[in-house]
Amino acid sequence: MADPVRASPAPTPLLSERVLKHLGRTLPPGGAGEELATRLQPGVPGTEPDTPRPRHTGPRSRLPPRGDPDSRPGAAAQPDRAPSRAAPAGRRPKLLVQLRRALRLRHYSGRTEQAYVQWVRRFVVFHRMRHPADLGEPDLSAFLTHLATVERVSASTQNQAMGALLFLYREVLRQRVGWLEQVVRAKRPERLPVVLTRDEVKAVLRQMQGQSRLVAWLLYGSGLRLLEALTLRVKDLDVARGEIRVRDTKGGRDRVTMLPRALVPDLTAHLEAVERIHERDVRSGAGSVALPGALERKLPRAPWDWAWQWVFPAARHYVVRGSGARRRHHLDASVVQRAFRDAVVKSGIAKRATCHTLRHSFATHLLESGSDIRTVQELLGHRDVRTTMIYTHVLNRGGLGVRSPADSFRIGDPAG
Repeated sequence: MADPVRASPAPTPLLSERVLKHLGRTLPPGGAGEELATRLQPGVPGTEPDTPRPRHTGPRSRLPPRGDPDSRPGAAAQPDRAPSRAAPAGRRPKLLVQLRRALRLRHYSGRTEQAYVQWVRRFVVFHRMRHPADLGEPDLSAFLTHLATVERVSASTQNQAMGALLFLYREVLRQRVGWLEQVVRAKRPERLPVVLTRDEVKAVLRQMQGQSRLVAWLLYGSGLRLLEALTLRVKDLDVARGEIRVRDTKGGRDRVTMLPRALVPDLTAHLEAVERIHERDVRSGAGSVALPGALERKLPRAPWDWAWQWVFPAARHYVVRGSGARRRHHLDASVVQRAFRDAVVKSGIAKRATCHTLRHSFATHLLESGSDIRTVQELLGHRDVRTTMIYTHVLNRGGLGVRSPADSFRIGDPAG
């Protein structure tokens, strides 16, 4: 009896030729691997892949990013997403193209789109290029089990993969996914955040220089996430009121947080230097910046306006594909992350501290100083106060200031 899977018509292509070439080294011999190679043979009608995009042959530093960057923190980490190519007439778009369109239709962030596409691609490759429509609960459970037992990923990573596949089946393939509800989700352990003392914060930031140092001070002094600080625009700073307006943050919510008075002189000098760079860019025919959504069509002159410029611009320009405009993206997150990691090592602090540790330290030190937990919740932008409550556990003393019974003894005294 013929195999019903092989007897059925060939499904819609899953991946582009470029992705298939990249993944070709990992395809197993025989089975779906040989079938995939047969479908890509040139000269056979209906099997030739799409014409590949022309590749950029200039220096790597001149490679244009993909599309225009979004102003949202989640999307601004990767400058410029390219629009999906239209499928030929009479042919359905590839699976990953459909996935990207569904994510953008629902205004998911760029980083979420990148993660979901990566998980769907890994899911397809794990099952030897079989179409997800032909797979079921055992196949999904096998993939998640592989992640947990072989690759030993964390619970949050496993649940992220689960969320990507749920979105694929529900919103892209339009299948009834009652069986997906039966798949066991990984239980996330409750971890206490790493917190630096005030002296440790000073020791680390003393080792940093330039823009990275100013960004780090904002993370600690205002409780910002790293990408929230990097995507600040000049109009978001209100020096007179001592406020920072954080736009379109995690969860799509805006909030207002404090601008430390101690940073005003350094921040003012930094903005004056950035304004001189912007004026020089405008004179050279550049100086524009990407705007969120459709604002560039509504406000044609706004990309050159000083109010819309990045507070922390990148050192080099990039060229917008299509228009050829030269622009600056904001400072890349990896620049600050490397500088902070080197500063922690130089300061000799034996803690696994990252840039996000400064945000944890901001909240903990405010609670230590007697600030109300609801106020800290608003400054951090937490939707639920239970998320902010984790910093009360870091204090390890609750509301009663409990002392250890060993503190009543002199440990080094032989008579004690």
